[in-house]
Amino acid sequence: MLKIDTLKGHDRMSTQDLLLTVSAAVANGETEFDITASGQHDIGGPLWHPEGKTLHFHVTNAGQRLGSMCLNNTEIVADGSVAADVGWLNAGGKIIVKGDAGDTAGHCSAGGKIYIGGRGGTRTGSLMKHDPLYEEPQLWILKNVGSFAFEFMGGGRAVVCGFDSEEFDSVLGERPCVGMVGGTVYFRGRAHNHPADILLEDLDASDIAFLSGGMDEFLKAVEKEELHDELSDWSQWHKLRPLSFEEKQHTNIKHVDMRSFRQKEWIKGGLFSDVAVDDFAVKNLVEKGLYRQRVPVWNNAKYAAPCEFACPAHIPTQLRYKLLRTDKQEEAVKLILEYTPFPGSVCASVCPNPCMDACTRAKIDQAVQIGPLGFQSVYAKLDMPATKTGKKIAVLGGGVAGLAAAWQLIQRGHDVTVYDDDDHIGGKLEQVIPRARLPHELLQAELKRIEDAGVKFVPKYKVDTAKFASIKKENDAVIVATGGHKSRFFPWEGAEKLTMGLTFLKAINRGEHPHVGKNVIVIGCGNSGMDTARGAYDMGAEKVTCIDVQKPAAFQNEIDHIEQMGGKLVWPFMTAKITDDGIYDNNGRFIEGDMVIVSIGEAPILDYLPQNDSIKKFRDWLVPGKDNAILDGVFAAGDVIKPGRLVDAIGSGNKAAYYADAYVLHKDVPTFPEKKEVSADTLDKEYFEKYHHTDLPEPIGDVDRCVSCGTCRDCKTCLDSCPEKAIDRIDHGMGIIEYKSDGNKCIGCGICAGVCPCGIWELTANPEPIKMYRTGNKAE
Repeated sequence: MLKIDTLKGHDRMSTQDLLLTVSAAVANGETEFDITASGQHDIGGPLWHPEGKTLHFHVTNAGQRLGSMCLNNTEIVADGSVAADVGWLNAGGKIIVKGDAGDTAGHCSAGGKIYIGGRGGTRTGSLMKHDPLYEEPQLWILKNVGSFAFEFMGGGRAVVCGFDSEEFDSVLGERPCVGMVGGTVYFRGRAHNHPADILLEDLDASDIAFLSGGMDEFLKAVEKEELHDELSDWSQWHKLRPLSFEEKQHTNIKHVDMRSFRQKEWIKGGLFSDVAVDDFAVKNLVEKGLYRQRVPVWNNAKYAAPCEFACPAHIPTQLRYKLLRTDKQEEAVKLILEYTPFPGSVCASVCPNPCMDACTRAKIDQAVQIGPLGFQSVYAKLDMPATKTGKKIAVLGGGVAGLAAAWQLIQRGHDVTVYDDDDHIGGKLEQVIPRARLPHELLQAELKRIEDAGVKFVPKYKVDTAKFASIKKENDAVIVATGGHKSRFFPWEGAEKLTMGLTFLKAINRGEHPHVGKNVIVIGCGNSGMDTARGAYDMGAEKVTCIDVQKPAAFQNEIDHIEQMGGKLVWPFMTAKITDDGIYDNNGRFIEGDMVIVSIGEAPILDYLPQNDSIKKFRDWLVPGKDNAILDGVFAAGDVIKPGRLVDAIGSGNKAAYYADAYVLHKDVPTFPEKKEVSADTLDKEYFEKYHHTDLPEPIGDVDRCVSCGTCRDCKTCLDSCPEKAIDRIDHGMGIIEYKSDGNKCIGCGICAGVCPCGIWELTANPEPIKMYRTGNKAE
């Protein structure tokens, strides 16, 4: 015999470990088990001895589902009472409980015998059934059972002895045998309230033979043999059985409608009277109006498309393509200008286009050509407001973040002046980005558009502490966006020999043609490092080696370009010493070179700001509040907050402008709006034909490839697919359309959401309250 104690001190064996231990023992031939349980469930089944021997279990303190799916040749004896679901799905085992059983004892049993030496709980014997190829299941109970016993019983025999149950009005509880279609229930004592299609009968000879033949075995199993004479007075016994199909055809049972049945025969007040005031209305499985489980909502443009969500400037490319689909090219070209003044210089030229990386179309064939689409807007103009607000806002820094903020503020009717210490406005677009990556005439065209819109440019203006105080006093608000112009490096040995990458690139763009060595080393393999390497080759270097302590972070196309020019990337390489002849790493490795340029990022120069604790910083960078403010009326944007891509600077400038506008107009505004991304699960890519890469149209002709994620493309698929014709298409004119679902027709089936290729329809729980539900002790 295998003895198992499931408690070792304070450690309790898990149910899984217990069952695995028993299974392994059975596989090894063990047949006798003595288990001191501590609430573990499913003990005793389903198990089968490899030689077909009978398995014996003695269990104390068992948990739920004792003998669950118990098989033939398994016998279980449980001391005391057990939890719910004794013998659940019993398929042939013999299960003996010497005390009470919890709810649903014998639930779904299809074979074997279950003996209960006490009481059974609610729904005891529910869904018992009998496969005619096997012996019918038996369920014997010494005392009584709870309500809804033998519910939906389909076969087998149940015996309720009614011992020690005189205090109960019914030994079968309330509403026994509901839905019963087969089997027999024997009981001793009082019982009532069974359904009309269940017959109450006296025992016949065969019934007495069955009961007398099984009573001794049952009483012996539960150790109550002294009750034999008391329980064998068959005149005290009755049985319940369902009408057969033939009998039902000839009965005079009055068929009532469901409403009457619920009002007169169902539980008083309804099954859920504690939480609801039953209106006794009968609802179909499929309902319209109030009783719909779900309600479709047309969420046109509520969620951001993946491209819009991934873009730090939140440019809604899907809306641009929607306008193009409706032949509104001028509006489509202008739309991007509401979000950025640099559709050509940044989006189409130097941006890594995270929008295209996120594009749903990339999962079908290739991303929609969002970046190159920006070239269409280079020479577009945006109408400015005719009425001015009279508010003056200064922007310190003529780079991307500052100009993005200025562009947003001029659109809102403010007077905007941009100050920059360089000879030319444009920041790194003007000073650093190689002309090969960004044609100068393109940048000049977009800077001119900003200036023509009314933004005043003040170049060659270096702001110091006094000038900052004066500017702040003379303006209603100030945007600080002076960028990062201090090259970062570490105090390596020989650091004085370094050339600063930012200084080097600025000199190239000024046309100064700075001197370079023949064999140049660039510290840094990010995008600025690649720009520096490109600049070194343009200035005459014969060989360029880029080194980094980690995997190069530059865009792959930039790395590819440098390698095509003959450059080499070496990593990991941790710089330790710089000499006139080259550079050493911390392991003594040497790379030869006659010039070392460092390009590992830049930090801002903020010496013009008040040098006190009123401005929060992290190292060299500003830490603004949630509204981008660093002082009252002073807002930060771009690389003064943290280094980032040029498109990040646009997004940061837009955000600063949003709060600066609210500040000068004394408006309470919500948090800077950022939509949630449309769920990928709602987008049906199967609707869209695949393109071969050689057949891709020009960017402006990419309208049919755009999935229009989160924005209705007016394809009418939902309109044509609704089985109840509950969707209406409303044309408001001027190209504005709307789809509505009629709640009086809609059944909440969700087909509209399932067929929409763009994820516009969303199914939500029906928000309309049902008045029958109670609030506290009152019905609503």
